[in-house]
Amino acid sequence: MTSGNTTVHQPHGSALRANAVVPGAGALRSLGASDVRLTGGLLARWQERNRTATIPHSLTELRGAGNLENFRIARDGTDEEYRGRYPFLDTDIYKTLEGLAYELARGEQPEVRAFYEESVELIAAAQAGDGYLNSYYQNMRNGKDAWSDLSWGHELYNLGHLIQAAVAANRQLGDDRLLKVASAFADNAYREFGPAGRDQVCGHPEVEMALVELYRETGNRDHLTLAKLFVDRRGRGLVALTLFPAEYFQDGQPLRELPSVTGHAVRMGYLAAGATDVAVETNDAGLLAALVRLWDDMVASKLYITGGLGSRHSDEAIGDRFELPSDRSYSETCAAISIMQWGWRMFLATGEAKYVDVFENVLYNAYAVGLSVDGTKFFYDNPLQRRPDHEQRSGAETGGEALRRSWFGCPCCPPNVIRWMSELQDYVAATTADSLHVANYAAASITAGPFAVDLRADYPWDGNVRAVVRDAPHEEFTLAFRVPAWAAGATVSINGAPAVRAAPGWAELRRIWQAGDTVDLVLPMVVRAHISHPHLDATRGSVAIARGPLVYCAEQQDNAAGVDDLILEPGAPALAHEQTRGIVPGTGDVVVLSLPVRAAAAPAAELYPLWTETVREVTEAQTATLVPYFLWGNRRAETMRVWLRTA
Repeated sequence: MTSGNTTVHQPHGSALRANAVVPGAGALRSLGASDVRLTGGLLARWQERNRTATIPHSLTELRGAGNLENFRIARDGTDEEYRGRYPFLDTDIYKTLEGLAYELARGEQPEVRAFYEESVELIAAAQAGDGYLNSYYQNMRNGKDAWSDLSWGHELYNLGHLIQAAVAANRQLGDDRLLKVASAFADNAYREFGPAGRDQVCGHPEVEMALVELYRETGNRDHLTLAKLFVDRRGRGLVALTLFPAEYFQDGQPLRELPSVTGHAVRMGYLAAGATDVAVETNDAGLLAALVRLWDDMVASKLYITGGLGSRHSDEAIGDRFELPSDRSYSETCAAISIMQWGWRMFLATGEAKYVDVFENVLYNAYAVGLSVDGTKFFYDNPLQRRPDHEQRSGAETGGEALRRSWFGCPCCPPNVIRWMSELQDYVAATTADSLHVANYAAASITAGPFAVDLRADYPWDGNVRAVVRDAPHEEFTLAFRVPAWAAGATVSINGAPAVRAAPGWAELRRIWQAGDTVDLVLPMVVRAHISHPHLDATRGSVAIARGPLVYCAEQQDNAAGVDDLILEPGAPALAHEQTRGIVPGTGDVVVLSLPVRAAAAPAAELYPLWTETVREVTEAQTATLVPYFLWGNRRAETMRVWLRTA
């Protein structure tokens, strides 16, 4: 059929709207867009912003940057210059297409459809006869041979994102054109790097989880074999080193022996997510145990309170244990997505709620902060403190803007934000043959086989979640709700009668359900004050405020006293006043906190005065206003702090 002048391809018989992650084993199966629909609340508003603002903005930027021109040059074989600085810019198109597949499945949008069709046709036409595809290495003017720079060329990284776009198009739209392209490219990679090929790995892990998903979609075991080879080869010093050491590439020690997450944060998250897929599909208990150990160590010593990962700007890398400076937090937006990808896979493999606790923390803080309220500007790195003279930069520029940018020279984050926003419903719930586990809360309609339920919630502002059973089997079925670790005193009632006082983990309700049954989950949204581990020097003597899954911060425009001089006194969180109001145009009403504080007197002029001279009187009592961290930086470029002083 056609829409205007655009050909719209009909489904080819795939199981439509399946989840982005479909493991063949593990504790749970994740529900996808066919079974979960966001019906309101914050996540639904985020998706609407993605459709109406972020995607149109990004399509304009991608066209202007020349990403599609690169495929056209490769298709035509002309002697034109490659557009852009990096050899992996094809991935910006692939990640965007992954998100567009979901959006088009929700409803036709002419401009989105036109970009999608143009991109798919150019990609397919640019592919070489042997299946190879990379517009940088196929560009005649560059004079580069395929697979000649595995450290920095990122050809396998490109393949990974192409596969993920192809699987999304096949599952969401029933369009297998990209799947054919991706399969041919994967076959090329198998010939080059499979059991009979070169004993090497890509400098940027990502292809591993994509190859496993391609195996799940096509049944071709070569893809799983290649993914396992890449996981097992990593850590043997196979990446040729120029600028950074082997640890940057996670290539200094085998993954199974790695004592702690290390190196480039995005690479680490992608590698761990892919390794989890490999462990599940090959029933490798040893590999999964190593991933559990790495996850636990990361959460205990290397993850920011916002869920951000990565404390070093020089190499976008994870630091030492407890090396978590607030003002130099890198916490790349892509790293946040990689941690959610890893965490969701660990949850599906084990069924443990602790992985979703971290997922939720990342979602509402380290990930959400990466996009402006209007949906058209992005943070690449995400600090937890802004000094008045700070410039925001991605690490590649010589200068920087005060806050978010509309695009980057290395724009890996914006398309990543697009695809993740479009897939949010894929990370709400999971099932077994006789259970539904609600992992993340939103207003949503959920169907799990014979069981269907409607969720009503104004999460994360309100901790009251109501589930109304829409349909149910005639035998016992388990409805389980995640009780976050922060939700002390959570309760569950069925049809108004108290059912259980729920401890952190899962509140599991097993019974024969009837249509119309109502379950009320109450998660107390108590204002909390967190201190940091004593070995975390950067925030010693400071306190961070949280409520529910949200971390809060102080921005200068909301406070009369200097944010750097605010002193939080003991007991202040218990006296916090909650107010629901709009603080940034376009946000709607959010929960803002007011806490009693004192403001320090002007500090000594010397940078390092004598200890005995540093005691200063504090001024009269004041009130500090705190806003959700993910909303900071949408107004004036002023001072911001997550961690507040206590002295």
